[in-house]
Amino acid sequence: MFAFAYPAKFSTGRDGRVLVEFVDLPRVATDGRDEREAFKEAMDALGSDLSIRLSQREEIPAASAVKRNQRLVPVPLWLAPKLALYLAMREQGMSNSELARRLRVHERVVRRMLDPGHATRAERIQAALAVLGKQMTLEIRDAA
Repeated sequence: MFAFAYPAKFSTGRDGRVLVEFVDLPRVATDGRDEREAFKEAMDALGSDLSIRLSQREEIPAASAVKRNQRLVPVPLWLAPKLALYLAMREQGMSNSELARRLRVHERVVRRMLDPGHATRAERIQAALAVLGKQMTLEIRDAA
């Protein structure tokens, strides 16, 4: 199972802005005028960093457990299914070509599914995950 939310430290700077630093992604930090804006900016920064990692076929760090004085920041919904597919493929050592063969589609279709800039239908990613023995679900929680 993959979790698509990362713990972050929220603190207030001397200027009153809310600073956000991700525990598992040291190169990702942002801020906002208040908690609400900082949380929105944190989601954007998280999505940008993970999108770049996915585009460059880099390692996607696992999210650690949230600790005291940290908040979970969810991966943007447009990116989470693509990350799930990418991680499942890496976990099983499956190439784009092999997945395309199993799905009976051209390899460029799989490339597009993994492209953060391409709008892929969720059903298509669900089908690809099923081929990999995975099931995509959505969980809604009360906000902290």
